[in-house]
Amino acid sequence: MKTIITIQHTQSIHHTNGMVGSWTDWDLSELGREQAHNIGKKLAAELSGKLLVMYTSDLKRAYQTAEIISQYVSVKPVSVFELRERNLGKCVGQSVQWLRENIECQEKTVDDRMFGDAESRRDEWNRLYPFYQQLIESTDETILIVSHGDLLSVFNAMWLKLPVESLNHGEIFGYAGGVSWLIETTDGKRMIKRVSDLSYIR
Repeated sequence: MKTIITIQHTQSIHHTNGMVGSWTDWDLSELGREQAHNIGKKLAAELSGKLLVMYTSDLKRAYQTAEIISQYVSVKPVSVFELRERNLGKCVGQSVQWLRENIECQEKTVDDRMFGDAESRRDEWNRLYPFYQQLIESTDETILIVSHGDLLSVFNAMWLKLPVESLNHGEIFGYAGGVSWLIETTDGKRMIKRVSDLSYIR
């Protein structure tokens, strides 16, 4: 049996100033830090006595979330480039308003790119997949993952053994600070038992 607990990073500065997240390296806001402490306390109570591993995106807002949570669950987060949010190319560092006014392609399929130098969702899937396979093949039974909304939506589809093209039709998307529990039973059945549970941040 394997349990993967995914945590979408808590409130970041870009959630409050109208800027694009993506690969811009934003810090957590003060509220985001408080939310991360709350997640850590609650997970520590639920995971007491379990042997854990933790992986996090290397972008500040995710890594800072992981660092705070790690204080409570007593495991050092491992920084992983593959867990970064999707790269949106030339709009990285720009405002959301700039993105809306300058978008080059309205995405309708996993192969579309907002900008010519951006990742498509298939690109994002292909970046994540080798690391995801390592997680699945590992003997680790309880894994914490701290990442970003778009990336975790892709992760959810992989977990449910859906093809990348399934993202053309629907997806499981979360909120900042949301905690999801992904469970694989001893007979190999996979499920998502909690989806972007925001009770952890309170």
